[in-house]
Parts: sequence; C-alpha cells; structure tokens
Amino acid sequence: MNIKIPINISVMNILNQLENNVSEDKSKQRLEALRHLVSLTDRLPHPTSGQTYQRWQTFAQIAGFDLSLAKLFESHCDALSILHELGSFEDGAKEIWAVWAAEGPTPLQVKNDLCNGLKYWCSGAQFVQKALISYKNKEGQAQLGVVELNQPSIHVDLTQWKAIGMQATETGRVYFENTPIRLIGEPNSYLDRAGFWHGAAGVAACWYGAAARLMSFLQQNCQESPNSFKKMYLGELSQKLAVTKQYFHYIADRIDDKPTHSHEREIRILRAQTEECCLRVIELVGKALGARPFCENHIFANLMADLPVFIRQSHAAFDYEQIAELTLRELSVWEL
Repeated sequence: MNIKIPINISVMNILNQLENNVSEDKSKQRLEALRHLVSLTDRLPHPTSGQTYQRWQTFAQIAGFDLSLAKLFESHCDALSILHELGSFEDGAKEIWAVWAAEGPTPLQVKNDLCNGLKYWCSGAQFVQKALISYKNKEGQAQLGVVELNQPSIHVDLTQWKAIGMQATETGRVYFENTPIRLIGEPNSYLDRAGFWHGAAGVAACWYGAAARLMSFLQQNCQESPNSFKKMYLGELSQKLAVTKQYFHYIADRIDDKPTHSHEREIRILRAQTEECCLRVIELVGKALGARPFCENHIFANLMADLPVFIRQSHAAFDYEQIAELTLRELSVWEL
C-alpha cells in the first residue's frame, strides 16, 4: 500500500535538513530543497479547494526557515494554480516553474508567437525551467504565455539586483530574442480571474511565516532571560500576530465558501494588516534582542534582511486612497 506522508511533515523534514546542513554552498542546498518541495506540489491544495488555509500554512512554514526558498516555491505553486484555473494543464511535478509578471519601463513584445525584449525582476532566473510571463498585447490587454527557459535565445543578467535581502532568489533581468512563447488563456483572463487575488493572499502568508519565526526568537529569549520591556514587546507582538492569523482563517474560509469571488477588498486589507504586523515585528524584536542575533544567528539575520525586501518586492504598498473611500462598516473584518 502506498501511504503518503502528510505534506507538512514532509516539508518540515526538508527544511530541517536544509537548516542542519553545514555545507558552505547554501545556494546549492537551497536549490536541492526547492526540487524536493516541487516534488510535493501534487499534494498541496489549490486555492478554493476547501483547504486554502492549509496551503497558506505550508508557505508560512517554509518562510519561517528561508524566505528566498518560500518565494521560489510559492511562485512555482502559483504558476501551476494559474494554469489550472485557465484550463491549461501541465505536468509540474518534474520542473520548476515561476510567474514573471513585474512590468518594467520597456514593454515585452510578442508577435507571431515569438517573444522579444526584456523582462524585469525574474526570480530564479538562472535555474527555473518554465515561466509564465505577462505582457501587453497590441490592444493593451494583459496576456500570459509559457516560455521554456533552456533556449539559446534567452540571456540572463543578474548584475542589476543590488539588494542584500532576497539575494538568494537569484533575481535578474531576462532578455528574449525571437524566443518561442505559447499563449495561455484569453486577453485579461490572468488579471480578471478570481485566483489573482487568492494568490496575493498566499504571498502575504509568506510574510506572516517569517514574522512569526522572528517573534519566536523573542519568545525564547524571554524564557531564558526575562525582563519587563521584552515581555511588553512580546505581549504586543503576540496580539498582533494572533489577530493577523485569525484574519487569514477568516479569508481562507471566505475563499473556500465562495470560490468564484475574488474577495479583493478583504485580501487588500489582509495584506495591509500583515505588512503592518511584519514591520512592527522587525522593529520590536530587533529592539528587544539587540545586536547578538543579527551577528550570530544566520536564520534570524537572513529573515531580518529578507523580509522588508520581500514585502516591497511583492508590491505590497497598500492603496490608502481606495481604502479611504470605504465606510467604517465596510472595513469591519468581522462582518460576515
């Protein structure tokens, strides 16, 4: 009998192996961990499956160990969910996928199923095997296409990524020259589908997982050497994380109950709430623990460097003008 181990147990085994590996070549070990995670993708629930919260738990779990790994895996899973939602089924168990949808100042050109130009902010550019790439067609509509990345017509430039945070994603610019591209879905279907916003909530789950792990360092420190100031910070952050976690539960239930709805407003609020919570965690945990973990704990130091960059990279800035137009009653996260 083929008995499958629950995905969260399998994920934790992969993460523990990555954390305990003493090899200096962390990039190689991270890529190997990503390949192992990709092999579990068929056991990860899609959004709207009735197990949306469990999907987000997996992203958060990975982010608590390594945000770069979480970003790469979340992008792979998002690509497969997009293909599933748009009715284009692919075998994703053996290849690493990505979604490259950031728009730069020079638009990508696609004509006669050939792609030319430059795509910005492509995470995993050196090792991703297939990518879903967004571009604008001649009518200005958003279109999505699949590109096989092992082609000589593709050139990767990693020299433009200057941030210390999220360096391990190997994010770069990718140049295409008459590269074959296969169109997916109808024009604007990528943006119009309900899953666009469901995926945006999955990214926020990565932020949350990193913040929760950072807070755990403070919690452990309070147990080992308590003082009133650290306890005060711990209390505030515990409250913020608990409220945010409860809102993730709430949104996941809404998505599973009404899978054809985008829940855009609620997910915008969720992302704003999670971002504010993360920034407060960064501030207070850093203040409470001082310099030592920044200098001596590689997980703590990496999460502190990566999390602000990941949030900004995810285009997480909240649309305050839009939210100001909503009434106070509409903003109630508890209203069913």
